[in-house]
Amino acid sequence: MTKKPTKTSTLRKPAAKVLDAAVRPVEVVGQTLERAFDPLASALKRATLKRGDKQADPSASTGPVPADVPAKGAMPVSPLAVPFPKMPPIAGVQMATSRAGFYKHERDDLLVMNFPDGASCAGVFTRHGVGSAPVDWCKRHLEMTKGEGVRALVVNAGCANSFTGRPGANAVRRVCSAAGKRFDCRQRDVMVASTGVIGVLLDDTKIVHRLADIEHKLDEDGWANAARAIMTTDTFPKGSHAVADIDGVKVKISGICKGSGMIAPDMATMLAFVVTDAAISPAALQNLVSLYTRNTFNAVTVDGDRSTNDTLLLFATGKSGAPKISRAGDRRLADFRDKLEHVLMDLAHQLVRDGEGATKFIKITVTGAESHASARKIGRTIAESPLVKTAFAGEDANWGRIVMAVGRADEPVDRDVMSVKFGDLVAAQDGLVSPTYDEAKMSAYMKQNELEVTVDVGMGRGFASMWTCDLTKRYVEINGDYRS
Repeated sequence: MTKKPTKTSTLRKPAAKVLDAAVRPVEVVGQTLERAFDPLASALKRATLKRGDKQADPSASTGPVPADVPAKGAMPVSPLAVPFPKMPPIAGVQMATSRAGFYKHERDDLLVMNFPDGASCAGVFTRHGVGSAPVDWCKRHLEMTKGEGVRALVVNAGCANSFTGRPGANAVRRVCSAAGKRFDCRQRDVMVASTGVIGVLLDDTKIVHRLADIEHKLDEDGWANAARAIMTTDTFPKGSHAVADIDGVKVKISGICKGSGMIAPDMATMLAFVVTDAAISPAALQNLVSLYTRNTFNAVTVDGDRSTNDTLLLFATGKSGAPKISRAGDRRLADFRDKLEHVLMDLAHQLVRDGEGATKFIKITVTGAESHASARKIGRTIAESPLVKTAFAGEDANWGRIVMAVGRADEPVDRDVMSVKFGDLVAAQDGLVSPTYDEAKMSAYMKQNELEVTVDVGMGRGFASMWTCDLTKRYVEINGDYRS
């Protein structure tokens, strides 16, 4: 019997009044963990993966795969996984996947989306100091075209094409040139994204040789296979869908993402692609995606490490029949803004639920901070503390570690009024252990899969929430074996 999907986010009121203001650039953030390595478990895992890595013909396509069936050679599905949602076609976009051969085991690792004339595009990218050839290409050409006329998206998993110099840039150009010829558009109208091992040059011929096969398989209904094709260490495909109202017309919003480790604010080893059939100008799309990234993808962290390849692209096909909107703050977009934020939040939460080795999904809320920025920094410090995260893994309500993390955030706090809560249970207040502290109740609470911690630092009205997961031996095993 299929379980009902777990609710992972709550819709919030849209911040329409600030949408017309200049959207500030996404903040740049990027921050080793306790040694916890089990050699026997790691050796067993390597042996299992090697048995699953049976060589296959790289030109062969695996065909459609049900979204809930693990890929060959894949790791056990996260205990926090949610089912892939029903995602109907979005008018104006077609997609297909194929096996380019970036992985030794049989799996699709190439995704192509095709968009109609007049589609709009906006994006938010990593601000990592190294960056990658695909990110450079998208940023440059979105700036050049102002987000107008994007016709295709080409995504590969298994090779990040990052730190590959001019050869990497040339490989991207050849992919876009070939896709442009295939879809009768300019190469600058093709967006690209890659994910996988850093420092490996992309073999663009693997992609180019699959484009003919991809073109003949293009279909409006392919979200589950698309989500699966872009996975790396992910254990389940991630998708989200919503229906919004624009001036009395129903419009759809669907998105997929990938990410499991190397996840931190300012995105992650994260690729996300969201498509709507609404008619929205590129400038308005850019304002929306920039604003709502702040409290969604930039409010989750698994391990504090940012990726060189983070990419979030938002496309609007304009095929819903709704009137075209040119201003992000247009009152007719109120419901759309709310639903877009919901889709982005849902996808961001799924990244944390699939955190490498994760067994706990944790919300950290900081209140009473001097400013929202201060609250975010304190929240992130708590969420990324190895000591805090390992305590969660051990189901230990060690509030002392949380207080430690608050203090080392180097933000203003009032120790004598600070409080810490686990769910509704007060662990500390007024700078002391709570008189109502009950170890048995705390221990029972910590056995839940989903936890909430609230810290009030007693300085002002600033608040922020971050989402994270626990840190287990499994994380070290996965990353210790990543290239082997």
